[in-house]
Amino acid sequence: MKVGFIGLGRMGAPMAANLAKAGHEVTVYNRSRDKAEALAGEGAKVATTIAEACRGDVAFTMLANDEAVEATVYGEDGLLAHLPRGTVHVSASTISTALAERLTADHTAAGQRFVAAPVFGRPQAAAARELFVVAAGTDEALATVKPLLDALGKKTFVVSESPPAANLIKLSGNFLIASVIESLGEAMALVAKGGVDRHQYLEILTSTLFNAPVYKTYGGLIADEAFEPAGFAASLGLKDIRLALAAGEALRVPLPLASLLRDRFLTLLANGGEALDWSAIGRLAAVDAGEAPR
Repeated sequence: MKVGFIGLGRMGAPMAANLAKAGHEVTVYNRSRDKAEALAGEGAKVATTIAEACRGDVAFTMLANDEAVEATVYGEDGLLAHLPRGTVHVSASTISTALAERLTADHTAAGQRFVAAPVFGRPQAAAARELFVVAAGTDEALATVKPLLDALGKKTFVVSESPPAANLIKLSGNFLIASVIESLGEAMALVAKGGVDRHQYLEILTSTLFNAPVYKTYGGLIADEAFEPAGFAASLGLKDIRLALAAGEALRVPLPLASLLRDRFLTLLANGGEALDWSAIGRLAAVDAGEAPR
């Protein structure tokens, strides 16, 4: 299948590489051309414009935020203007439900198709094809892109014919992950100040009541204070919590814990945490307890 892939950050680059390794004809575009050229060795073609990446059967976007997706889709050189009729735009980005609704309507009006397919997993999982994909779109569009989604992860969950549903699930999932990070950080600060080794404590947790990847992954990052390089930047964590709050407001669902998490991310960023992984909010409780320097 001929595939365009736009956005080659820490998640997009391994995803595009896996599509090429699966035998698809992949054309890649990134604002920083060096990131696109790095994939030439994986068999990808390098596009000099977004329009050049729109000439296949499917175009993926894996971008940081709503603003980047809007610029890529609605710009003069963008997807909406250059995708042929019937082509599928697959958005793997974590975006607002409002933008997903707008993309669905505008692609449909242009005779194109839209699938929301955000993913759960960090860069290592993307490279290892161990992502979990949450997909929503029409049956016809999903049938077209299924071989591509299968090449990216270990399982695809088809949740709805309405693309915004996939984005709502992704935002709710990231809200839950951030909740785990915050609660782990608080619990570790408590036991560490009481003289318990954080790594031993984590082993007890993950060997008994909390034997789940999210506790193992983020507990390990907090215990090791391994916040650089960022697998998922703290600024993106703040963005996702804000989007979850916006979805809650639109649906009239109070999310008091999400409001707390927004403030924790703001605290981290206000104290120089811009380059850190979002798991660094798990260190704030130790700072508040006087157990770690600011």
